[in-house]
Amino acid sequence: MNTKLSHTDIKQLLSDHGLKSTSQRIVIYGVLNSLATHPTTEEVYSCIRDEHPSISLATVYKTLETFVSVGICRKVMSKSGTMRYDRNVSDHGHIYCENTEEIIDYEDSELDALLADYFSRKKISNLKIKEIKIQINGDKIDLRKKIQVL
Repeated sequence: MNTKLSHTDIKQLLSDHGLKSTSQRIVIYGVLNSLATHPTTEEVYSCIRDEHPSISLATVYKTLETFVSVGICRKVMSKSGTMRYDRNVSDHGHIYCENTEEIIDYEDSELDALLADYFSRKKISNLKIKEIKIQINGDKIDLRKKIQVL
């Protein structure tokens, strides 16, 4: 999900999820949508503060939490405990590079099918599995190169 949304698309997304299209929400989601990373609250705020000085760090935090609560972004925690946000709400896992603190989306339908089959055979009683999250932790070997999932 790397589609960049227009101002109109963001307004529609907010509306579709029962949120008012306030200027702060549009700006904050616009930044979240424009970043190729999984930013922290502070990173989103630093992208906003110069052009929108009336938007506080607290507003960014509350707005991102609102986005999570309605399902238009997700929280991703790094191994160091830093909370990051992911606008990709499709089913996917993450690769977390401990030495660079990068988080890379990882999608694998074969792995998803294996996990679904595994848990359906386990017959876990009194539990409805809503989501399985996978995070692979490791170190980037060559810091100059991107990690590629082939």
